[in-house]
Amino acid sequence: MDNRSEKIQEALRTTAAEFLAREAGRQSLITVTNTVVSSDGRRGMVYITVLPTDAEGSAVKFANRNRTELAAFFKKRIKGIQFPHIEFAIDLGEKNRQRLDEIS
Repeated sequence: MDNRSEKIQEALRTTAAEFLAREAGRQSLITVTNTVVSSDGRRGMVYITVLPTDAEGSAVKFANRNRTELAAFFKKRIKGIQFPHIEFAIDLGEKNRQRLDEIS
């Protein structure tokens, strides 16, 4: 991965985390665990974990519904980087790691 893609991923991760912390309700904790951006920087995926886990579906819907607001928030904070078209998804890898920690 080139330096530009890394910068876009890091900018997306930090702004998405800040945005969700500010905008999400207090009934759940949404954590941004990873971001992946396509090589051309036009598409991205933001992976999250949600506590309590029964709020995952509503948290992903909330995040995806608020992408336009996140884009505006990103553009105010980050200059010189085009905001990619993003999707939010549950980080299943992180969920599996947490499960392994619970049973070991």
